[in-house]
Amino acid sequence: MDEETRKLKADLLSGEILQMAYASLLLHLRFMENALSRLAFTPMPKGTVWTDGQRYSYSPMHVLLRYKAEQTNPARDYLHSVLHCVFRHMYLHERVEKEAWSLACDMVVEDLIADLSLRATAVAREEEQQRALAPFRDKVRPFTAEKLYRFLLDDPLPEDERLRLGELFRADDHRGWFSDEDNKERQNERDEESPDIPEPNAPPMETEQEWKDVSDAIEEDMNTISREAGDAAAHLRKALRRLNREKRDYAAFLKKFAVRGEVMQLDPAEFDYIYYTYGLSLYGNLPLIEPLEYREDLRIRSFVIAVDTSGSISEELVHAFLQKTFNILKASESFFSRVDIRILQCDMQIQDELRVTSQMDLDAALEKLTLKGFGGTDFRPVFEYIDRQIRSGELQQLKGLLYFTDGCGAYPQRKPDYDTAFVFLENEGNQYEVPPWAIRLTLEPEEILEDV
Repeated sequence: MDEETRKLKADLLSGEILQMAYASLLLHLRFMENALSRLAFTPMPKGTVWTDGQRYSYSPMHVLLRYKAEQTNPARDYLHSVLHCVFRHMYLHERVEKEAWSLACDMVVEDLIADLSLRATAVAREEEQQRALAPFRDKVRPFTAEKLYRFLLDDPLPEDERLRLGELFRADDHRGWFSDEDNKERQNERDEESPDIPEPNAPPMETEQEWKDVSDAIEEDMNTISREAGDAAAHLRKALRRLNREKRDYAAFLKKFAVRGEVMQLDPAEFDYIYYTYGLSLYGNLPLIEPLEYREDLRIRSFVIAVDTSGSISEELVHAFLQKTFNILKASESFFSRVDIRILQCDMQIQDELRVTSQMDLDAALEKLTLKGFGGTDFRPVFEYIDRQIRSGELQQLKGLLYFTDGCGAYPQRKPDYDTAFVFLENEGNQYEVPPWAIRLTLEPEEILEDV
């Protein structure tokens, strides 16, 4: 058999193998049909496999060798690349340490595939992968590529261990993810060794939104018509929900409760240095104008924090949530010197109230906080309390209410005259239905405990 015939046969067989891999994945993962169908199979002369978000480029010989080693390898490798796209791992908006980022993405994706427990993607190395993942799962929560990447930067692996894990979890080529500068040295080496192997292209940035839409659709499908995905896909469902929900910085979120007021501080934006320096040059030490000693700024003056004490949130998380909130409030740029913050504990009724009037009160309030209640959940008593305080004049210039809870309760029927935000503790399966007038934020337990 001549070289041309062998090449044609390899092209044909590898294409058939990939089509079988695609069909086997589609059979078990109907909720991922759009994602699995999105990449065009594109053969290339040599190399391994890679994707740019539009094509799945593969070396026919590589696919054949992978299939010969284990018949499930091509399906697992393809799903591996598709999940990189679904989680948008290749769309980098800042410079990263490429080895650490690649390893983090590969480890997380392989963990997701293992959790699906599909016969079509079962491979012998999976058991070794799970042993390798165990210590990282204990230390990195939630187990996302971003969190794992930061962990690998903070606690770098020995070189031999990094190489071992890279080999164990790698299924595709990531070189196209990174900038030209990142790849220049590696490409020079590649040109000397194998000049005819094509270099992966960087993923077109316009495809990022397309994959975000695909990711959103998968999550919606898993939550509705594809319930048959069952517990086997619970890990993937949770990872998608974490990925797709609106990301908000909690400190920025608290600015919802800021009010505009004058603070004693020089305002450089309202100060004309030309007239100031001209006066000094003309009259010696006599400026024509003086800088303003105050400026208008957005700062937190008055709001209410309500904590659900129905018993479903641990005392540790309640304290951590309040500590995180207090740490933000104590930042000088977001806090008036005199404030009126009420901390309410409520289950079916208000169980306790603490009042904070200055920064110095914050730590003291946290130290003497003891949870009370442990009944059902009803949000209305807090709103009724606030309304009474406003009518009596006890609570003035109220900007809003922050309600920390993890479950459903009875809401007031009418919109209050102040901003209201429900901060939910992430809970599997809870859709957190809130009135249209309420602001909603969902936090993972790990996000609450982080940096406290």
